[in-house]
Amino acid sequence: MPKVFKGRVVVPGTASAEALVSHGGLNTLASFQKALMFGDGKATCSDQNNPDLYGRAMAGKALCLPMTIGSTTGGMVLFCAAKMGRQPACLLFSKPIDSLAAAGAILTGVWAEAAMPTVDCLGDEFLEAVRTGDAVRVEADGTVTVG
Repeated sequence: MPKVFKGRVVVPGTASAEALVSHGGLNTLASFQKALMFGDGKATCSDQNNPDLYGRAMAGKALCLPMTIGSTTGGMVLFCAAKMGRQPACLLFSKPIDSLAAAGAILTGVWAEAAMPTVDCLGDEFLEAVRTGDAVRVEADGTVTVG
């Protein structure tokens, strides 16, 4: 039975993708380092401190997470990944998005002309319900369907 969640739209758009779930914060610089510096087109997560994501391809996935953490370069990392075609299909946050990740997601749509719908405030229940590999659908109004 599909589960439906409603969040706040940060970057509008629609997406359908396979979920990739992190229960810890996403360190964007550490996670996308291989994609940006060494030409990894799958954007394989290189953050050894994130056991949920480490070694998994992030490009084209519905990246489900509580928040981003780490460097102040976070927004620029997301933008650069998108400019290189290595961005997630969408970003889905259980908590409110931080200003750096929001800037990166917004700039991705404006300057990189890459779709990366972003929804936050989906709640802790969202991260409890979604599993890596689940089908996820994002609607323009912030509705997220899992399953």
